[in-house]
Amino acid sequence: MDFELDEDQRAILEAVSLLLEQHAGAARAIGLAAKGEYDHALEAALRDAGFLDVALGEGTGSLEAALVAEAVAKAGGVVAIGALTLVGPAVTGRSLPGPIALCRADRTGPVRFAAHARTLLVLDGDRARSTALDPADAEPVVSNYGYPLARIRREAIERGEPLDGVSGAQLARWWRLAIAVECVGTMDAALAITVEFVKRRRQFGRAIGSFQAVAHRLAECAVLVEGSRWLAYEAAFDAATEQRAATAAAHATATAGRVFAETHQLTGAMGFTREHDLHVFSMRLQALRVELDGVSGQRRAAARARWVDGR
Repeated sequence: MDFELDEDQRAILEAVSLLLEQHAGAARAIGLAAKGEYDHALEAALRDAGFLDVALGEGTGSLEAALVAEAVAKAGGVVAIGALTLVGPAVTGRSLPGPIALCRADRTGPVRFAAHARTLLVLDGDRARSTALDPADAEPVVSNYGYPLARIRREAIERGEPLDGVSGAQLARWWRLAIAVECVGTMDAALAITVEFVKRRRQFGRAIGSFQAVAHRLAECAVLVEGSRWLAYEAAFDAATEQRAATAAAHATATAGRVFAETHQLTGAMGFTREHDLHVFSMRLQALRVELDGVSGQRRAAARARWVDGR
């Protein structure tokens, strides 16, 4: 994998960034969260511009899709970007009707975007299934985690049709990659907001960001986020092999916990308030890091791929 983006990749990032300046941002996310809504307008704009199909394009693939998903997460987009750009196209070979929700058949907890989803992809042990959802199939759950959440009714999960030629392992590894990529974009935004805060906040006659203890903590977070980014890019470039996808997800979700703690501490817990943009991103990290069995589950998957399945 080349560590420099090529001309086409830079053009894709520039174009999606311009779109996101018009159709996303913390203020928009806060307004949608207050009503528990999904950003259908942003999804439509991304689809019309071809960004949701970039994984299926000629000359583009999953790495370019990961770049798009990271950018949307960094902009605070309230769309199922990982499922739309990475998971759905990878496991079906086509663009699925959105929004898309992802769930495990053996779990009953809240699912991101389930109340608004048209397509549900179900991880059912060794199998992968797909269900067309109706609004009555999910019960919205009030949440402070930055995403619209809902519990999916058991009958909706059970009526799913098998995805021909798609295993549960295949769905899981692309899901892990999507988690890693969304974590990276979200952590990047949370860290940037915190850096700006410590530049402005003054104590003892100077900006608190000038104190060595604060700078060291932020530097450590920056290193961890950058590591998460390149592990995710590597996994995307390598078509989300089990070991690479699980390793990327394990590192990203563990880093998400560190970034959550540090950004909240260094902003004096401002991230818990609705008056500060940090909560748009930091609270999402708490949802992402527990998805698909959480940090421990990603670590188990990485260890299994490396030392059991890979031997």
